[in-house]
Amino acid sequence: MGGRRAGRSGVGARGRSDAAGLVVFEDEVLLAANKPAGMLVHGDGTGAPTLTDAVAAHLASEGRGAVRPQAVQRLDVETTGLVLFSLDRATQPALDAQVAGHGMEKAYLAVVRGSFPSGERTIDVPIGRDRHDARRMRACRPGQGKPAQTRVRCLAREGGRSLLLVGLITGRRHQIRVHLASLGFPIVGDALYGGARSTAGLLLHAWREGVDHPVTGARLALETPWPQRLWPARPLGV
Repeated sequence: MGGRRAGRSGVGARGRSDAAGLVVFEDEVLLAANKPAGMLVHGDGTGAPTLTDAVAAHLASEGRGAVRPQAVQRLDVETTGLVLFSLDRATQPALDAQVAGHGMEKAYLAVVRGSFPSGERTIDVPIGRDRHDARRMRACRPGQGKPAQTRVRCLAREGGRSLLLVGLITGRRHQIRVHLASLGFPIVGDALYGGARSTAGLLLHAWREGVDHPVTGARLALETPWPQRLWPARPLGV
């Protein structure tokens, strides 16, 4: 979970965050968007605006209205941060294969209440569905549920809260939320898993991602601007 910065692919790359804060990286075949809170990645039939709609509008403003962006990963509606879009059908399978094979490294920032222990740890607790509440997942005993591993390191503590850097080894539904709650540190704003109330919403952000470019094979290191919604100042050395 070391430091990475936004990268360039060499394929007409425009590695930057645009004026609206939407685009973190863009070239001819790939776009990385910075999803705001409360926005779905895909439509759910209600007609609510989606991140896919926002990316399509951005492409149209650049004269690329014929391109149909396809998200290759998802975030919960309350979670903010990086979502990758394929802009080219021919190269999308290479991105899909990385998702399926866990070839993408993704690091999240999360804020929890209390003083989280120092040092890096790996949470190795299976996750399964909560049969009493269809909205929830749950931590399971060994031999139950599906294997799930999460790396966690505390970056800072202040005001009775801790800022955590979280890396996914597996990618189960609600994995970070369930694993942190299982340790007694639910994410601030996560009412579903017992987190403290927050006017800023769920304090979970997909901050960094490493992905192999589907054309050049170069490793891209993508990073959103620092999410002040979670933690006002970026800690030194992070």
